[in-house]
Amino acid sequence: MVGTMVLVLMGCGTAVSLNCGFDPASVVGTAVAFGLAVIAMAYTIGGISGCHINPAITLGCLLLGRINAKDAGMYMLFQTVGAFIGSSILYVLVQQVGADGTTTGANVCASGPVAGLIVEIVLTFVFVLVVLGTTDSKKGAGNFAGLAIGLSLILIHLVGIHYTGTSVNPARSIAPAVFEGGEALAQLAAFVVGPFIGAAIAAGVWKVIGEE
Repeated sequence: MVGTMVLVLMGCGTAVSLNCGFDPASVVGTAVAFGLAVIAMAYTIGGISGCHINPAITLGCLLLGRINAKDAGMYMLFQTVGAFIGSSILYVLVQQVGADGTTTGANVCASGPVAGLIVEIVLTFVFVLVVLGTTDSKKGAGNFAGLAIGLSLILIHLVGIHYTGTSVNPARSIAPAVFEGGEALAQLAAFVVGPFIGAAIAAGVWKVIGEE
């Protein structure tokens, strides 16, 4: 819950502060913010919870047997709660100081929901594959896993912001969309279904290539 709160507050907060659109500076700044948030939380709470802070990652771990169904359900619940806390804080801050454009960093499919769904599936597949690989108990990156995961999230945002704002995380999309309403809420399904599909594919691929 705490980790996802920080991810949403810092990542989406940067997108709001920079009024992230298509200009290179705001795109790079937002991408780096999300990656740094993940790196910071990975080394803060990774030893306590594994720092999933993303229902798609939790699904990947569940499909590989790294977490049981009960724990996975609780993780997803509190990831979403954390996202709402982060969005609530951001919403209050923005209302106090004022901002143009999005007030919570909600995701919207620039080229329509179908194209957005495909982008989210592909990008989440890449992200969750990196997570599953770097955190593997035998083949993983050990203490460097958090760094690799955060850097990969920066890369994924650099690719995806133009198309969907980049979610690859259902909790990160649900909370801002509820606050934003309108088109963001209408397109929310793509940012929930897409990441889960991408995570399931990543789990299947890692099961094949990660076995002895």
